[in-house]
Amino acid sequence: MVLTVGSKIVYPGQGPCLIARLVKKVIDGKPTRFYQLVVLDHGGGEVFLPLDRAQAIGLRRLLGKSEISRLLGQLKTPASPSKLSSTATNWRQRTMNNSRLFSSGSAFDLAEIVESLTDLSERRGLSARDSWALERAKKLLVCEISEVMGEAKSAAEERVDKALNRCSTLSSATQNPLET
Repeated sequence: MVLTVGSKIVYPGQGPCLIARLVKKVIDGKPTRFYQLVVLDHGGGEVFLPLDRAQAIGLRRLLGKSEISRLLGQLKTPASPSKLSSTATNWRQRTMNNSRLFSSGSAFDLAEIVESLTDLSERRGLSARDSWALERAKKLLVCEISEVMGEAKSAAEERVDKALNRCSTLSSATQNPLET
């Protein structure tokens, strides 16, 4: 993947960023080139990433507009019974899985976190760790959808919430697999 100044990319864990410029710094006496990334989230901020580490970190281009409907469709689908039972009972495995999904940088992996933790929150209260993971994953999804669709974050959040509400309506209409 060729990255150029002005490109919008996704940095795993930070979300959508703009490549502002290339910077040369001397580190341990050795000149090193960096991408200066401006985080496009509400909090903003900058990240300096060595050019030679960009692929290893998992940078990727933003989703295409055509992929947004598939992403929202994933949120509309209720979690499977096997996913629900493992999500609901094993906090340690859930934390490890969520960490792996966050670090992948995939919007579809973020949607999996949002989907499963939203479903879990409808069954019982979330721990502080799970609440943080849900909030962070949703925030990153909303930011990317907003950038791709060229709309306000509030409109993108409304899209996500609408998809999740359909999911909860569908799942509450069926029998809860954890109660059997």
